[in-house]
Amino acid sequence: RSSAAADPEVLLRAGVAALVVGDLTAACRVTARALAAARALGRTTLVPQALEYLAYGELRAGRHQRARVHAEEGLRLAHRTGQRNLAAHQHAILALVASVEGGADAPAAHAAAATAVAGPHGLVQVATLTGWALARAGLAAGRADEAAARLGPLVRPGPRQGHFAVRMLAVPCYAEAAVQAGAADAARAAVEEFAVWADLGADPAAPAQLARCRALLAAAGGRAAAADAYFEEARARHEDTVNDFERARTLLLHGKWCRRRRRPGPARGLLRDALVAFEGCGARAWTEQTRAELRATGDAPGAGKAPAPGRPGPLAGLTPQQLRIARCVAEGATNREIARRLSVSPRTVDHHLRNAFAVLGVRSRLELARLVDRAEEPTAAR
Repeated sequence: RSSAAADPEVLLRAGVAALVVGDLTAACRVTARALAAARALGRTTLVPQALEYLAYGELRAGRHQRARVHAEEGLRLAHRTGQRNLAAHQHAILALVASVEGGADAPAAHAAAATAVAGPHGLVQVATLTGWALARAGLAAGRADEAAARLGPLVRPGPRQGHFAVRMLAVPCYAEAAVQAGAADAARAAVEEFAVWADLGADPAAPAQLARCRALLAAAGGRAAAADAYFEEARARHEDTVNDFERARTLLLHGKWCRRRRRPGPARGLLRDALVAFEGCGARAWTEQTRAELRATGDAPGAGKAPAPGRPGPLAGLTPQQLRIARCVAEGATNREIARRLSVSPRTVDHHLRNAFAVLGVRSRLELARLVDRAEEPTAAR
């Protein structure tokens, strides 16, 4: 029994079992012991695998910075020992971490490296993780349509269905993306399947995420009272978990909902709490999205300060919401796409856009886009 307790392979299997049943604390503790045993016994080929499982456990617990450190070491060792499949798994984990921490290129670069091996080698779990990572990065950047298109085939039944151990974890992202893309009905079946899975206790964050999904669907269906109740339930359930990133996402979405319902006071409180939580877990892309939401309420950090050096005068005359819409136009978004991204109606977008045209003295979207591009061009590039 004592020899088995020190056997890294036995410990790794125990760690995987703990992951499957949702005991993330035990999973990380046992896998750390497996890692130490593999190092001590010189089992070099097991070390990258132990680092993969440890990184995945930390990722599931919302400790993304720890996950990145383990996965980066695991990637180096997997390459050194010639374990290409393990390297692909580490790249997939790093893509998921990058979808939280931000950086436009990092998720795509890791996803491409993972997919280059996953496709020829039939690594369905790696393919599912990378699809989820790219979708979550798109969601953070406001590209809900893209995120829903990536995740739909993975979470719904069918020939392209994602890996059984991962697909349910991606459902909350899919529900959020589908609702923002105006396709809430497409997510309902996936959310009901997620409800069954959440009842099994396989993930400590799942009950809170389920309540959040139901809040989004209720809001999309015009059931305001139900949406409020589900958001309150989600926030209460997050208090029993350690995943600050998921808690911050719920606060952000609840804040968006309150702003859309013209309740700026509660919206500001929720968004400030979300901002602090996102900053605490290093979620840069999500931090920027939250700051933008706060600016839309007129109460963002730094509000009232002079425009940043290098920003020409014309844009300084826009309100925060007009500026956000002008930037979206410059990116080529339609009014309907902007409305989904900002959680407002197309009519509201049109109203702000007309006012922006008047302030800036432009007559077309093309003129507006050119003006925004010139105004926000880095000084060094001029």
